[in-house]
Amino acid sequence: MMASIFDRRSIPGTAAESVWHAGDGQAVRRIDWRHSDTSATVKGSIMFFPGRGDAYEKYLEALQQWYDAGWNVTASDWRGQAGSGRLGDDAVTGHIDDYSIWIDDLASFWNEWSDTAPGPHVLSGHSMGGHLVLRGVVEQRVTPDAVFLSAPMLGFFGNVLPGSLMHRAARWIRNWRGAKTQAWKWSEKPGEVPIGRINLLTHDAQRYEDELWWREHRPELVMGPGSWGWVERGYASMKAIFAPGRLEAVDTPVLLVSTRHDKLVDHKAIRDAARRLPAGELFEFGKEARHEILREVDPVRDRAMNAIAGFLDRVLPAR
Repeated sequence: MMASIFDRRSIPGTAAESVWHAGDGQAVRRIDWRHSDTSATVKGSIMFFPGRGDAYEKYLEALQQWYDAGWNVTASDWRGQAGSGRLGDDAVTGHIDDYSIWIDDLASFWNEWSDTAPGPHVLSGHSMGGHLVLRGVVEQRVTPDAVFLSAPMLGFFGNVLPGSLMHRAARWIRNWRGAKTQAWKWSEKPGEVPIGRINLLTHDAQRYEDELWWREHRPELVMGPGSWGWVERGYASMKAIFAPGRLEAVDTPVLLVSTRHDKLVDHKAIRDAARRLPAGELFEFGKEARHEILREVDPVRDRAMNAIAGFLDRVLPAR
């Protein structure tokens, strides 16, 4: 699946932005690409969720490509980030009291969406979005026909101690400093991204600048560090996913796209998950790819997009 010329700095005319409401009334942004109900060429429907601090604007190019390939496509914020409010004490810190809140939102949205979207139904996520998608599947809160994940946050990069000890340390710091305090330094000026941040995300300077453009033109998208509550609950949520027998009980086909040179999430954890999933597949990059594989330079992202397309063609029946 090769990328065509696409304006990554505007909402395409083929898409429609709106909001959906969670069970407690929380308004959450969504964006939809929908083919005509009478189209005989629709392959099915894809639901995509971005990562921590992300916004769906960053993935317009990939979302449009899936639509052009014949899929109905929907993407959404997570509550508490991008244009869907904040849950901390300020406008930039990413906080959540517990990841189960996001899982409840995912299940609610999925149930509403899958009732009206043509099947087969595909669920996808990047980074933290991939983590939450996989947890939703593991806990049987969502029932997709196939899943693909981009650099899923199944472990934090750079843990120097076993996960149980890191979790214990994070819990102690959360209790000491406060759950809503920032867990790492952002930049000298609130609202500005740290120098060198691109080196964690992508080799593609233009795609990286697209994100900064969207932050400037939609200031509500700006988000900084996660909270200590987010970190501590992240360890707890990872423990839930990797609990004995949980991944082994998933019979859904799952493709995990990852890079050995990721400096944000733990590639070894992703590899372990792929090994334990009965229908898991790992598509692996090396130093040519950083964390945001779907926003990498064309030779890398083309390989990733083609791998996703090939996976879906293999595991899903023709409609």
